[in-house]
Amino acid sequence: MPIYAVTYTYADDSAAARDTHRPAHRAYLGTLSEQGVNLVSGPFGADEPAGALLLFRAGSKDEVLALTEKDPFRVEGLVARTDVAEWLPVLGPLAGTFGTS
Repeated sequence: MPIYAVTYTYADDSAAARDTHRPAHRAYLGTLSEQGVNLVSGPFGADEPAGALLLFRAGSKDEVLALTEKDPFRVEGLVARTDVAEWLPVLGPLAGTFGTS
């Protein structure tokens, strides 16, 4: 099954709201992790633009977008932009982890 790299760009001035909704956001992504959909996810570093990277295993881009639409951060309007691209990990220690090498 394909792997997709999802990038979130957080809305300006949403830091306080993200703090409020982070437990629900992480619980939602945790459920997707248990289902084998969310392979890994996390925010960008403090010196980077506010956002996050998520790697999903799904059947299509449309499926990935539908899953992100249910993420509490998106439901609450905290994500200004969501980009999805199919990703083909071929080298390095993670390539074998995802079963695509």
